[in-house]
Amino acid sequence: MSLTRDGIAWRIAHDLPEGAYVNLGVGMPVLVANFLDRSREVFLHSENGILGVGPRPAKGEVDLDLISAGKGFCTLAPGAAIFDQPISFAMMRGGHLTHAILGAIEVAANGDFANWKVPGEAVPGVGGAMDLAVGAKRVWVAMTHVTNKGAPKIVECCAAPLTARACVKRIYTDMAVIDVTPDGFMLRETAPGCDIESIRARTGAALAVASDCRTMDIPEVAADGTRLAN
Repeated sequence: MSLTRDGIAWRIAHDLPEGAYVNLGVGMPVLVANFLDRSREVFLHSENGILGVGPRPAKGEVDLDLISAGKGFCTLAPGAAIFDQPISFAMMRGGHLTHAILGAIEVAANGDFANWKVPGEAVPGVGGAMDLAVGAKRVWVAMTHVTNKGAPKIVECCAAPLTARACVKRIYTDMAVIDVTPDGFMLRETAPGCDIESIRARTGAALAVASDCRTMDIPEVAADGTRLAN
């Protein structure tokens, strides 16, 4: 068994603390907004100029003027603010965000990561990931454990062009939760049905196991019917 994209987002949402100011990167990280506990105050930032992003709109309730940095429709939480991009990037670069949750192509054992360019493929631009990576107090990565060809994305050294150096603190994949420590990768949690050796076999670097490593407490289906595990 492994987690779906929504399952990874669900797991991340349950780690965000009260009062966090969080930027959700393009792709999988955007899904985190759908699984936040609404009884807690977690402020979601979108780099195109929103503080207070809500969950995805229900069918028939799309506001064509509300679009996140991921180019998808979004909603506004009560008390949300809308502003221009210079203010948004000043928030990112000025250390005002507690968390940046970003996708990645590769993450290295020292916390380097690459997420903006696959070698050999054209891209329109870097985007705001570099600003987020150096400005946020904590960088968490959400990604699949391996590529669609089965190659490890958690590696000793990145082969793809770097987004930022030594900044990733935690990785959430469809198989595991892994911390990046001064001594390398540390396995904290395994997805239901994933054993430690299968995770190690799909990891391209040494992987230590925490003494309190446990299986994730995650349902197969969320309260709204979204499938979280395969």
